[in-house]
Amino acid sequence: MNIKAKILEKFDTQNITDSFRKREFVVELAENPQYPEFIKFELIQANCEQLDGFNPGQEVNISFNLKGRKWTDPKGEVKYFNSLQAWRIERAHDVESSGGSPSQEASNSGGDDNLNPPEWLTNNPAPSADDDLPF
Repeated sequence: MNIKAKILEKFDTQNITDSFRKREFVVELAENPQYPEFIKFELIQANCEQLDGFNPGQEVNISFNLKGRKWTDPKGEVKYFNSLQAWRIERAHDVESSGGSPSQEASNSGGDDNLNPPEWLTNNPAPSADDDLPF
């Protein structure tokens, strides 16, 4: 999925475990300017650095996956979580002004490593029974 939005806030990278890290950011989606939507995305693992080149107020194109997870808490209650995992962020005017597609732009800007699917998409083991983290 893809959207064009304006960056409102970006947060520091969080080390969740020794082998997992994530970084969150918030965008304003103004398809209807009278009622803008404020949407939080996350970047994980090596993708966390993608946000370094952007500042609040910039228009960006975001490629992301909608992720959902089922989790049973220690009391035995089942809970469901959704997340929007971004895997590519590009300046909105770069893609529009050149007339190229996002994949062409990434290739032209030296972003070939972003063209491969993220590691978590191809290597997603099932959570273990003692996984007490909801995300």
